[in-house]
Amino acid sequence: MPRIARFIRTDIPTVYHVISRTALNGFPLGDTEKDYLLNLIKNLSRFYFADVLGFCIMSNHLHLVVRMHTKNHLSDEDMQARLEKWFPEGREFGPQTIATFRERWSSLSKFIKDIKQGFTRFYNKRHNRKGYFWGDRFKSLIVQNGRSLINLLAYVDLNPIRAGIVKRPELYRWCSLGYHVQTNNKENLLSMDFGMKEWGEHDPAAIIRAYRQFVYETGAVDTGKGKQMDAKIVARERKKNFEIKRFELFCYRTRYFSDAGILGSKEFVQEVFDGVKHLLKSKDTRTFTHLAGAEGVYSMKRLQP
Repeated sequence: MPRIARFIRTDIPTVYHVISRTALNGFPLGDTEKDYLLNLIKNLSRFYFADVLGFCIMSNHLHLVVRMHTKNHLSDEDMQARLEKWFPEGREFGPQTIATFRERWSSLSKFIKDIKQGFTRFYNKRHNRKGYFWGDRFKSLIVQNGRSLINLLAYVDLNPIRAGIVKRPELYRWCSLGYHVQTNNKENLLSMDFGMKEWGEHDPAAIIRAYRQFVYETGAVDTGKGKQMDAKIVARERKKNFEIKRFELFCYRTRYFSDAGILGSKEFVQEVFDGVKHLLKSKDTRTFTHLAGAEGVYSMKRLQP
């Protein structure tokens, strides 16, 4: 039976909900695999005409909510600059090359293909295996901006709640709400354009507060599928208007105390790193992350094995 054609719109920016499941049995996506997959999405979204709105990486499947822009999203000059980063060895880019990459970087299918193939290569090398990692072709759904999109994003962020992994989505660092809270949306991976003009919010912190409220209230509803948000937790959040206090931010970000390779003042981290960097296979220049809520404390994230 021939495949049903995928619903794709190329004339206007369009939001898609993508779901892809592993072909392997069990739960092959561990912490290291989830970190690598997230970084792959982050790196590729810098080139593709894609705004990442939300994601959730579970132990056997991926949810990704992305807005794909049209092939005319960038000027020729901007395309030239982006191609120079894509091909760091340096080369000339004629009109045909620019046209080819306009088509590629505006394609949802090629974006997801690059993510899945890049991850499969990593996984097979890490686990000394060959063959497929992902199952059948990914599923995609076109989503309207506004209320439909917000409901979808909440559904995606509530995956670890329904699975009984955590009590609050912020505690799960491989979902978009966890990424927002734990990293303060590091490197601006996630777009804040939820399409909710009725919220009347423009400050990122206010948008996240409103979004948290929506997620918690939605998660408290018993849908008959999986677990729901603890009613006591939701009630406590209502009392404080879903604001995240400074000490709570600190607690959400304490994973740096176990995941960081080096932790201390910026000068200390640099000094120690200079003394041990010869042990690392990567020769990349390392950047140090400030721990929000902890004045003067920085970390260098350990390279994943």
